[in-house]
Amino acid sequence: MEELVLFEAEKKLMEIIWQVAPIESGKLVKIAGDSINWNKSTTYTVLRKLVAKGFVKNEDSVVSVLIPKEKVLISESNQIVEESFSGSLPMFVAAFFGNKKTLSDEDADALMKLIKENMRGGN
Repeated sequence: MEELVLFEAEKKLMEIIWQVAPIESGKLVKIAGDSINWNKSTTYTVLRKLVAKGFVKNEDSVVSVLIPKEKVLISESNQIVEESFSGSLPMFVAAFFGNKKTLSDEDADALMKLIKENMRGGN
């Protein structure tokens, strides 16, 4: 899977874009100014970087999403497992549950369903 890397500033702007796109770039500048205190120059600079990386397109001053948030989250999760847990999903899950005392029945059922759906052989 391709690695989709967003730097902190890019991530801030993408969070806005994912919520409001498609949107006119001028309106995006206004929202970024109101919500994260960015000026016009900063917003357009980061927007150009996102266009260059292929996360969004800006045609006729309308910004649209090319890579959905879910795809970025999956890439980031895979990167964390690879870098921090030597690619071991069980080590990641153990670390995740290290601070939790219990798992709700609903969460346990959802996790078991995910495991079954992703097992080799599809069992």
